[in-house]
Amino acid sequence: MCGIAGVMTLDGAMPRPGLLQAMGAALRHRGPDGNGHYRVADVGIVQTRLAIIDLQTGDQPLYDSAGAALVANGEIYNYIELRAELAGAAFSTSSDCEPPLHLYRRHGLDFPAHLRGMYAIALHDPAAGRLVLTRDPFGIKPLYYAETVAGFAFASEPGALIACGLVKPLLVRQLRNELLQLQFTTGRETIFAGIQRLLPGETIVVAHGRVVERHRRDALPEGPPVPTDEAGGLAQLDAILADSVRLHQRADVPYGMFLSGGIDSCAILAMMARLNDKPVRAFTAAFTNAAVHDEREQARAVAQSVGAEHVVVEFGEVDFWRLLPEIVAAVDDPTADYAILPTYKLARAARESGLKVILSGEGGDELFGGYGRYRALMRPWWAGGRMARSRGNLDALGVLRGDLAGWRDGIAAAELHGGRGGRTRLQVAQATDCADWLPNDLLVKLDRCLMAHGVEGRTPFLDTRVAEFAFRLPDDLKVKKGLGKWLLRRWLEDQMPTAQAFARKRGFAVPVAEWIAKRGSKLGPLVAAQPGIREICLPDAVEKLFAHIDGKREGFAAWTLLFYALWHRHHIMQLPPAPDVFASLAIVH
Repeated sequence: MCGIAGVMTLDGAMPRPGLLQAMGAALRHRGPDGNGHYRVADVGIVQTRLAIIDLQTGDQPLYDSAGAALVANGEIYNYIELRAELAGAAFSTSSDCEPPLHLYRRHGLDFPAHLRGMYAIALHDPAAGRLVLTRDPFGIKPLYYAETVAGFAFASEPGALIACGLVKPLLVRQLRNELLQLQFTTGRETIFAGIQRLLPGETIVVAHGRVVERHRRDALPEGPPVPTDEAGGLAQLDAILADSVRLHQRADVPYGMFLSGGIDSCAILAMMARLNDKPVRAFTAAFTNAAVHDEREQARAVAQSVGAEHVVVEFGEVDFWRLLPEIVAAVDDPTADYAILPTYKLARAARESGLKVILSGEGGDELFGGYGRYRALMRPWWAGGRMARSRGNLDALGVLRGDLAGWRDGIAAAELHGGRGGRTRLQVAQATDCADWLPNDLLVKLDRCLMAHGVEGRTPFLDTRVAEFAFRLPDDLKVKKGLGKWLLRRWLEDQMPTAQAFARKRGFAVPVAEWIAKRGSKLGPLVAAQPGIREICLPDAVEKLFAHIDGKREGFAAWTLLFYALWHRHHIMQLPPAPDVFASLAIVH
């Protein structure tokens, strides 16, 4: 796990060392264990290392005998199997990231098809005069790039491209509209003008400072559901999940997991407990004296049932006001997902306890059909059926100066793309979520919050073999009797009765509305005065919203505006974070 960045100049000149040093400095938090540098011809690359596998000889860049160099952010989980398959290859390290170099020599640009893992890879082949970038099919690991007047540049975070001066922090208004209405942004374009995402599963070739070729591999299989009965499905699920968790535990450092008490994390814990001789270390977020459901007791019971070491990490109102500016500063590709709050503090607690790897349950809802919106769209309109994300976060609240144009265009495009190949309505909704919600919200949250503390996040559900099985399950093994994740619940019911797999879950929530409402009269005028907010909202209406938070919609809208006000100040106006929310918002520019 690392931070990677680099440039290919347009004029063929060797990149300036100072430019590369600035990029590396901006990514130092992603790799506190070391760094590597590379400059050959028109290409320069930097890497900051978080050492997880091959602690002794795994420094990057990695080189092959023909002169190619590779840096990677992520883990290749099937590296042991790949080494066995690459008979005759001369390996110089024990790194999980060295096999891709040899696969490139054997398979060319098709080499990512052989990788099982999470990764963002940059490979320079001087003999061919090309730079190759590739990203894992789910987009678990981030990679961004910009084509500038000076050439091509890439980095693990947009902030590195801005910090080195190659790109200015200019806002794309349509993407801002998406953020405010959806809580995340979609597609290739980021909220920063000129900075683009390498899409999940995409491989690009860069020559002479410009992208000249693109290929893409989908994480989800084609086609409609495959007939499967429950008994057969349970047997397959057990074998596939065991295989994925086993591979995701490969590490030369201590690891643990995040446990919410929900279906997904309980399933990961159940399998980890089966596969490990030592007690699993499980971390749970808790909210004291708050109206939202606190999962600590359920999580504690589940942890005790398998002998896990359970750590409760409390996130309170004081944490909210004090940590939010710091957290927002870490989330340069913005997601207004309030789960960033406990995730950030959980990551810090995990690192302070000596862990560098955490397994998490992201992806279970998307692949096994867990969201309430999936159940809603499967109902007829007269029974409450509705299209997902048909209404934005700020609609009908009277705070906007006008319509936020184009906010649903990206989702509509993903829906259209996901509807190919005879897929069911449920599969289309799942594919739509896997296209943008998953990589640009949930996985950004996990990546930035954990990497801010030098911790690697792993997601066993987001494995191509798990996806091949789960996505093509019959709809009634996903949604049944008003419950999502039916087959996963059935498996968990057998494996961990304490988890109460068929009890109706309340869902994960953070009491942001409650905390904001307590200080809304003071906070509202400060938020309303921010330049990023004044541009799109009516100040009086914003103040009124914060002063009178009467329900869930108003509370989430207030949270979204607060997040955006802080994000805009730090990432667009380039102001440093202050010690708390009120100090951050006190000075208006």
